[in-house]
Amino acid sequence: MAELLKEIYNEAFFGQLTGKLRAEYPAFPERTFLELVYADDWESLALKQRMRRISESLRATLPSDYREALDILKRTAVDSRGLPYMLYPDFVEVYGLEDPEASIEALAWFTRYSSSEFAVRPFIVRYPSLMLERLKQWAADPDEHVRRLASEGSRPRLPWAMALSEFKRDPRPVLALLELLKEDESEYVRRSVANHLNDIAKDHPALVLETARRWYDRHPHTDWIVRHGCRGLLKRCDPEALRFFGFVPAEAIEVSGLSVAPEAIHIGGSASMGFTLVNLGEEPARLRIEYGIDFVKANGSSSRKLFKLSEKTYAPGACAVAFTHRFAQLTTRKHYPGEHGLSVIVNGIEKALVPFCLHEEL
Repeated sequence: MAELLKEIYNEAFFGQLTGKLRAEYPAFPERTFLELVYADDWESLALKQRMRRISESLRATLPSDYREALDILKRTAVDSRGLPYMLYPDFVEVYGLEDPEASIEALAWFTRYSSSEFAVRPFIVRYPSLMLERLKQWAADPDEHVRRLASEGSRPRLPWAMALSEFKRDPRPVLALLELLKEDESEYVRRSVANHLNDIAKDHPALVLETARRWYDRHPHTDWIVRHGCRGLLKRCDPEALRFFGFVPAEAIEVSGLSVAPEAIHIGGSASMGFTLVNLGEEPARLRIEYGIDFVKANGSSSRKLFKLSEKTYAPGACAVAFTHRFAQLTTRKHYPGEHGLSVIVNGIEKALVPFCLHEEL
C-alpha cells in the first residue's frame, strides 16, 4: 500500500505546501526546499521515506530555532489535512524530542488535522510518566481526534510504527486509558480502542478476556468494542474466547460437498467455492464459520489465512453455503502458483479440507 500511496507527494502537493509556508513565512526558500526534496533517489523512496525527506528539507529551510519553525507549521496546519500532512508530526518526532513541552502540545494540535499516532511513540518511550499523564488528559479532550490519539498512539503493536515494548510486557497502564474511552460517543475512537484490545490480546489473551467479561453487556458501544477487540482470539480459535461468545463445541455439525470451481484457477482470477453445512443436533447452534486458504509461499511452503463467512445461529438441518474468493495480487499478499488448500472451520474446528491448484497469471 505504501508504494502506491507515495505518489501523494507530487508536484500539486508541493505547490500547495510551499504556498502555505510562504504565506506564513515570506522568506521561505522554495527553490532550495524543492531541490533538497528531489535530490538523488527521490523516485525510489517509499511513502514514509519520502515523508522523512520532506521533514529533513523543512528543517533545513525553516528558521533554525525549533520552536519558531514549529509555530510556522502549526499556523499552516489548520488548512493542511489528511495523510500527506502527517509529515508535520514527523517533523516533531525527528527534531522535537529534546523539547517535550513544545512538542507534545504540537502533536495534540497536529493530530486534529492529520494524525500524530506514529510520532507520539518516541515521546512515550523517552518520557513514560509524563506521557501517561498527558494521554489521560487527551482521553478527556473534547476533540475526537485527540481522544483517539490517546488510544491509537499507545497501542503496543500499531502497524507501520515502532512497537512499545514496555506496554507489550505490561499493558495495564494503557488498559487504564481504554477504561476512560470504552463508552466514547465517537465510532472513530471506539474502533481504535477495539484495535488496541486486539493488540494486547496477542501477548495477554487472559487479560483481554478478563476485560471483556468486565465490559460486556454494560453498554452497546462497549459490547461492539469487546467483540471487535477479541476478533484475533476468535480467529486463533482461543477456546475461552469461543465459549465467552457462545460458540459451543460443534460435534453435531458436519460439512460435506466442499468444492472449488473452475478446475483451472489463475492468479488474478477468482474461484467459486461452496459446501453444505448440516446441523445434526436437535437444537439451534451458534456457529462461527470461516474458510481457510493454505497459500503457497515463495519458498514453496504454505501458510493458512482465515476469512470469516458468518457468525450466527443455525437451525437443525442442512444449509447450502456459497462464496467467491479472488486471487488478485495485493501489496499485502502476493500469490504463487502451486497446490493450495481450502478448509472450512466451524467454531475453531476444521470440518473439511480439499486441495486445489492455482496457476500462473494469464
